[in-house]
Amino acid sequence: MGEGDAIWAPSILPHSTLSTLSHHPELHFGGKMESKVSEGGLNVTLTIRLLMHGKEVGSIIGKKGETVKKMREESGARINISEGNCPERIVTITGPTDAIFKAFAMIAYKFEEDIINSMSNSPATSKPPVTLRLVVPASQCGSLIGKGGSKIKEIRESTGAQVQVAGDMLPNSTERAVTISGTPEAIIQCVKQICVVMLESPPKGATIPYRPKPASTPVIFAGGQAYTIQGQYAIPHPDQLTKLHQLAMQQTPFPPLGQTNPAFPGLDASPPASTHELTIPNDLIGCIIGRQGTKINEIRQMSGAQIKIANATEGSSERQITITGTPANISLAQYLINARLTSEVTGMGAL
Repeated sequence: MGEGDAIWAPSILPHSTLSTLSHHPELHFGGKMESKVSEGGLNVTLTIRLLMHGKEVGSIIGKKGETVKKMREESGARINISEGNCPERIVTITGPTDAIFKAFAMIAYKFEEDIINSMSNSPATSKPPVTLRLVVPASQCGSLIGKGGSKIKEIRESTGAQVQVAGDMLPNSTERAVTISGTPEAIIQCVKQICVVMLESPPKGATIPYRPKPASTPVIFAGGQAYTIQGQYAIPHPDQLTKLHQLAMQQTPFPPLGQTNPAFPGLDASPPASTHELTIPNDLIGCIIGRQGTKINEIRQMSGAQIKIANATEGSSERQITITGTPANISLAQYLINARLTSEVTGMGAL
């Protein structure tokens, strides 16, 4: 047998599963699975996806990646962690079943160690359970729950672990979260039983995997205000756009000639106009201007500010933008320009 090949043994799965497996040349769990018969044994490679919070991921990675490296070496499983500054990350564990169970055991014991360490600094006396969240195609959840909840009840009773299947699918996917909690030993037994169910009931149809969204972090500062990316839009935080817009609409940059404040004859009703300058890279100026100037005109109208874009100068990779208006006009214009840039840079489509 080649390296990484594993023979299904009755100690891992009941004998009935072996006969079930032999009738399924192609088996899938968590969207991906391969199986082949080699030297009389059945080699099955599983892929299991876990959903973890940033703190949990940090614990698994360890200092300079030492913990995850050790887990990979000792279990023989491939362990991949999704990229990004998301509050949630996907940890994918791939390998023969025995390697997967070893990796799960190491993760469960590591989480228990974290719980014990955190308790030494807190007055709590009862130890909370270890909790893991699997990401499972929704089409397999029915088999996991069983008729009238019979299967999930059987798993709970035989392993001592708590198992909860989420009622709703994870955002923009056809997957659900399955939460398992208990002692590390109970969790390992529970994962083994869930794997059996998944092998016997492959997913139906295409699975759209869950991809966690990046965290909403402040990305823009304008007029002393932070703006955050939420979904496809840059949003002032909190409710700032409405205030800015109202202010901008109340204060036109240049009042009509002859209109003065009756309380102070000779003085304009609006605060004096000020000027703010921005430099924008040449390759991004197009997204600010828009086709035939549509976007820049929209920004002018919404903000009430005057916006001038300087012509390209030879040898310069940037263009100068001059915004004139009240502080509120300028803040709103800056926000709208930044929102366009953020949208372009992050590839989120037109705002």
